Amino acid sequence: QVQLVESGGGLVQPGGSLRISCAASRSIFSINVMGWYRQAPGKERVLVAHITSGGSANYAESVKGRFTISRDNAKNTVYLQMNSLNVEDTAVYYCKAWDDGGAYWGQGTQVTVSS
Repeated sequence: QVQLVESGGGLVQPGGSLRISCAASRSIFSINVMGWYRQAPGKERVLVAHITSGGSANYAESVKGRFTISRDNAKNTVYLQMNSLNVEDTAVYYCKAWDDGGAYWGQGTQVTVSS
């Protein structure tokens, strides 16, 4: 089991940047994959990015070149650096972790891009 707590969401203007964090309740060293999903109003939850325990990252086409996922095993935290934000990035962002015991979700953090 692992509990995940997201933070860092908020209101940002188009073109701005934001970094959101996902803190795990235990060491993430052994967690195979950690990722970020997002869900916009009236839409399905979709994968934004994920990163393996070895540091290999993959991104949705819509965020490639703008978002960067990283993990700090010493802090048990995964980050999502979001640059060049646009209104279409507005959503609740959820952290997810996969290990041998299953998959776990955080409660989400709201990111709103608006002028």
